[in-house]
Parts: sequence; structure tokens; C-alpha cells
Amino acid sequence: MSDETMERARTHFETLVNEQLERVERMKQAEDWIDYSTLKPIIVGVCWGDGIGPIISQETQRILEFLLADELKSGKVEFRTIEGLTIENRAKHKKAIPDDVLEELKACHVILKAPTTTPEKGDQWPNIESANVAMRRYLDLFANVRPVKVPQEGIDWIFFRENTEGAYVLGSKGIQVTEDLAFDFTVTTKQGAERLIRLAFDHAKKNNIDYVTIVTKANVVKTTDGLFLETAARVAKDYPGIRWEGWYIDIMTAKLVDPKRRTQFRVIALQNLYGDILTDEAAEFQGGVGTAGSANIGKRYAMFEAIHGSAPRMIKEGRGKYADPCSLIRAGAMMLNHIGFTEKGKKLEMALDICGQYEKKLTITGRDTGCTGEEFGNYLMETMQDPNL
Repeated sequence: MSDETMERARTHFETLVNEQLERVERMKQAEDWIDYSTLKPIIVGVCWGDGIGPIISQETQRILEFLLADELKSGKVEFRTIEGLTIENRAKHKKAIPDDVLEELKACHVILKAPTTTPEKGDQWPNIESANVAMRRYLDLFANVRPVKVPQEGIDWIFFRENTEGAYVLGSKGIQVTEDLAFDFTVTTKQGAERLIRLAFDHAKKNNIDYVTIVTKANVVKTTDGLFLETAARVAKDYPGIRWEGWYIDIMTAKLVDPKRRTQFRVIALQNLYGDILTDEAAEFQGGVGTAGSANIGKRYAMFEAIHGSAPRMIKEGRGKYADPCSLIRAGAMMLNHIGFTEKGKKLEMALDICGQYEKKLTITGRDTGCTGEEFGNYLMETMQDPNL
């Protein structure tokens, strides 16, 4: 290897190290949690995304406006539409989030985000970072929270996935040293791991749950995963009434499908890549990724999203109106809970469970063999008007 090649690799890694050290210093200056009860209005940015995003965004907003009619009328809540996260606009600016769109996002308190297309090697788009990953970093949304409930199976899981570190954050910053050698990077910090793990233990404590699972691959990925596991052991000492265990990602993935074992898991904290894999698997028990919502929590901002992709093929084939809005609607229910409208959030969650898992008067198939997203939205709203709900 030539000296020039080695210097290029050394400089690249030095830049990454300096960026992460600066981020550690910012985390050390953490601000206080926002108090939504003091805000008027609470500004909700509805991020349309691309592909099926605008279709399911509008359907979700229609349902939320139905639930929040009084709050919208009184000025307690305000919705703002953010359209600039299409892949075309992001490619034009060669940025994961164009500067003007980022300013729109920062002017909101919470964001409801539809799917956005992420370029991959070999496609028509420039190599820009995932908009999700960038938003989590720019707004410091350090915890990705995904609940999965299937009462008839005894499943009641909530996953706390670290959002701002790991392989995804540095995934677009790898280096091809030579044509034969490529490196990608992952990162764990004590501060990043601690705030995520502490949030998981706090949730367990508040909800009288006495068991937390920490997922790593620390037996192989010894340094970064090892730091995450060490941090869990330290944080756990502050929660003496809660038992915790470390599980490796491979066996954990297997045990989620074990009927005898899976019902014992409740609160699960894990790193970015492992969290992405495990929560998609978990969502299948609830009916697939189209049924699961996701919260991305920070101290100043929060973003709630569908966990599936933008499904450009559905748009190309003219099936957009049959797209399932339930993942984004469930994210909307999580948003209602987060900003203080817990009764309305619970009502929406119950309606989703009734319509999607119990009654099933209408079924979404993604094709004309099932109902449209709008028809399912009407079904949800009719269900929520039941005085017994």
C-alpha cells in the first residue's frame, strides 16, 4: 500500500474521530426535557416524504384532525405540512435534508413523518444519507421507541433502539481504501448509550416492569458493543428493583419466535443496527411493518414515523390509494400520548387493535382485493365514535 493511500485512510478516520468527539461534548451540555403543557400552540409538522408517503400522511392527518377538533379550534395544536423531503428534492440539493427543510423541521415541536426513499449503491440517485438517520442526528432524537402488542399471544414488548450512534450513523462515511479493501465504521459513546438505557429503565420503573433486556453482540464486537453492555451494568445499579440480562442479537432473534420464551420479554434496549432488525421481526407478530409505528425521542424534539419504506412500486403500478396507513396512524397515536393527549391516543390505539386484529370488517391488502386507505380510515373513525370505546 502506498504512503499516499495510507495517509488518505488516516486522514479520513481522523475526521470521523474528531466529529464524534465534538458530538460527545454536545451531549455533555444536554438541555432539559420540553414541557408540552406550557406550549400554545403545539406545532406538529407533517412530513409527507415520497412514494406512498403523501397518501398515508393525508389520511393520518385527517384522523388526527378528527380526534383533535377542539384543540385545533382553540389554537392548542397546529398542523404544518412539510413537503421537501422527496428523493427528487434531496437529490437536487445533494443533501439528506435540504437546509430550508431542516429549518421548517426545527420550527416544529413534534414531527409526524411518512417514509422517505434512501438511495442505495447502483441506483439512479446520488450517495446521500438516509433522511431518517440525518433527522435523528440533527434533532438529537436519540431513542427510537417501538411498542409491539399482540394480547392473544401474550406479547407486550417495547423496544428502545439507540438512534444516533452505531453503524447507521457512520454508514455513509466508510472508505474504499483500494479496489480490494473497504472499511465501514460503527461508534458507541458512554453518553449515548447511557441516556438510551436510562430511558428504558425509567419506562420499566414507571410501568412496574421488573425486567429489562439488553441486546448486543459483545462476545464478538468487543469494544463498541462491550461499552454498551458495560454502561447497562452501571445504569442498572440505580434501579435496584429491576432485574436485567444481556442477550446476544442472534439468539435474541431466535427467542422472539419461541412461544415459551418470548412472552417473558418486556422492555428491550439495544443498539441501532440490532434494533432495526429486531423491531421489524417483532412487527410481524402484530401484522407486519405496515401496522407498527415508531417514536424517535429527544429532549427538545420528537419525531413519529411509519417503520416501512416508501413503496415506489405501488405508486408506479397505480396502487397508491390501497396503501396501508396504519403504521403512520399508530405513530400518530404514540404522538398523542407523548404530547399529553393520552386518552385520545389510547382511543386511537384501541380502534386500530379492534379494526386490525379483532373485528376485521375491512382488510387492507395493498391491492383492489382489499379496501383503500381512506375506507379503512373511515372505519377507524366510526369505531372511535362508539361510546363504549
